[in-house]
Amino acid sequence: MGRGSAARSQWRASGGRSGPKSRLGRGGAAAAAALVAVRCGAAGPRAAAMWPCGGRRQRRFGGVALLLLVLWLLARRFNWSELVPLRLWGRTLGLQTEHSQFLLEGMPFRIFGGSMHYFRVPREYWEDRMLKMKACGLNTLTTYVPWNLHEQTRGKFDFSENLDLEAFLSLAAKNGLWVILRPGPYICSEWDLGGLPSWLLQDPEMQLRTTYKGFTEAVDAYFDHLMPIVVPLQYKRGGPIIAVQVENEYGSYAKDPNYMAYVKMALLSRGIVELLMTSDNKNGLSFGLVEGALATVNFQKLEPGVLKYLDTVQRDQPKMVMEYWTGWFDNWGGPHYVFDADEMVNTVASILKLGASINLYMFHGGTNFGFMNGALKTDEYKSDVTSYDYDAVLTEAGDYTSKFFKLRQLFSTIIGQPLPLPPMIESKASYGAILLHQYISLWDVLPSLVQPVKSEFPVNMENLQLNDSSGQSYGYVLYETVIFGGGHLHSRDHVRDRAQVFVNTMYVGELDYNTVELSLPEGQGFRQLRLLVENRGRVNYGLALNEQRKGLIGDIFLNKTPLRNFKIYSLEMKPDFLKSLQHTTGWSAVPDYFVGPAFFRGKLRIEHQPQDTFLKLQGWEKGVVFANGHNLGRYWKIGPQETLYLPGPWLWKGSNEVRGSDVLCVCVLLKILLWVMSQRTTQIQYVN
Repeated sequence: MGRGSAARSQWRASGGRSGPKSRLGRGGAAAAAALVAVRCGAAGPRAAAMWPCGGRRQRRFGGVALLLLVLWLLARRFNWSELVPLRLWGRTLGLQTEHSQFLLEGMPFRIFGGSMHYFRVPREYWEDRMLKMKACGLNTLTTYVPWNLHEQTRGKFDFSENLDLEAFLSLAAKNGLWVILRPGPYICSEWDLGGLPSWLLQDPEMQLRTTYKGFTEAVDAYFDHLMPIVVPLQYKRGGPIIAVQVENEYGSYAKDPNYMAYVKMALLSRGIVELLMTSDNKNGLSFGLVEGALATVNFQKLEPGVLKYLDTVQRDQPKMVMEYWTGWFDNWGGPHYVFDADEMVNTVASILKLGASINLYMFHGGTNFGFMNGALKTDEYKSDVTSYDYDAVLTEAGDYTSKFFKLRQLFSTIIGQPLPLPPMIESKASYGAILLHQYISLWDVLPSLVQPVKSEFPVNMENLQLNDSSGQSYGYVLYETVIFGGGHLHSRDHVRDRAQVFVNTMYVGELDYNTVELSLPEGQGFRQLRLLVENRGRVNYGLALNEQRKGLIGDIFLNKTPLRNFKIYSLEMKPDFLKSLQHTTGWSAVPDYFVGPAFFRGKLRIEHQPQDTFLKLQGWEKGVVFANGHNLGRYWKIGPQETLYLPGPWLWKGSNEVRGSDVLCVCVLLKILLWVMSQRTTQIQYVN
């Protein structure tokens, strides 16, 4: 078979245009063809000679035909799907490994994959991004499953709206994409605590990603709810899932030699029957293995021998790069990372030339909406920005990059047949500047909106008695106590992650990982000391996962004496809080001069169909933006991110209300907005 013919045969086996969607009808088409052939002479001249019309043979043939017709009518009359659904005909083997290649249903198969996470992309745009995958030449989609979104409160599960995993996977099948599912429980992904729910940290002895009983009991309860959604969508059940990953990059953690076997059995015992995989960088490969799962590798630059190294940990198996990093993520205060398109494509071509399968991480990164960004902690703590653009194949807003067209050309050459035309990109709009004409101070709104928790000692965010005893996961916490006089304030490195310090309403300074002491001004009588603490994102990678409690995690000292008797206000910025803030009294005109945490609001009218846009907060310091109840994420003047992505589906025609808050703390744009703030429209002084 020629090279082009082999490629075309391989592409047909891999899904190409005959992916999950078209395969579903093959059994039905074959049955219909058999019925059509059941008539005199339908099988050609030779058959007509053997079975001449007329006589006993003809009557027998007619009887068989009548019986088949009756059976066909019965099949149409009754629902036999629970016995042998047509979509299952021919689906018995699934994805297998045979020496150096993958087989799908016994045919050679090569994975051309791309990562896209449903929780980072507005639901209205899922299909658009999938169609762009197909147009690039991909046949497989990979996605993580974020436990901390699906079970934000312990025992309460959410798989609705933008978290509708079943709808997402079914849409992939509809669009001819196979799926490699990466359900965790840990996912890393530059996501808060690597996807693990923060309420796990209420246990002071918690050992995450181990067989510690408190952790495995929580994982079991989660999998008991997740797997009934996943299992029916496996390949052998007629769905698009051809492989499932066991945990994620455990070789870089490796605190418990029994853990990976536990996760594998947790999957198998709940009905996972497809091929299992693991995923690690080169250094973690040998520590992240588990018997019965195919090892895959992650990297960006193709080091000499890295794929051959796979043969040293598992012999005679196909090679796959589960995460080929098409770009990289950004940290606040750091550079914006860019990975050269030509270098990326040349590396992909080299990987494919070596016979490996590949998954592009990321094909489309999307956005860390809300407070869900992760962080790194090596020598110092660095939180990730809101955008997960990743310098990927598609931009944060789903637009094409040069990487897309270069990869499309490469994959088209390998596949040997034309690819679908790329869909049109979503149009963008610039709405000019908007005047935030009203504001309200955080100090004025607190008494009416938030009931404090009283405690002799500081209580960290996760252990506050909130949310059905699941604690507080994200946002801000305000700690208040009474002091007499001033002096030397020392945090003892107990602030997680950034505290703005006030005496009464006067801003004094901030405490964080680098600044651990402040001088408080002297004053007569008793005064309120206030520490407004921001959780900037939990570490998602490395060995420090068990130390990711937020807020004040220990005592704060004034003149070497630990402070006591706190009022603790939870500022999670959840929808109920925002709704109450909208209707509270006390809003007033924005002054020319203002210092302190506050909320702002304004109005914008959109005359035509809303479109995607980006919000630029020029002149603002730090905070959070909300649009019609959607948390767009954080902004911070230190960069490198300068704009926040605002999807068109989250806006509406007509009058829109914008709410924001000062930058010293919480900037909240509430009840909606949509605009590009191209210049400052108020003369407000902000203090860093």
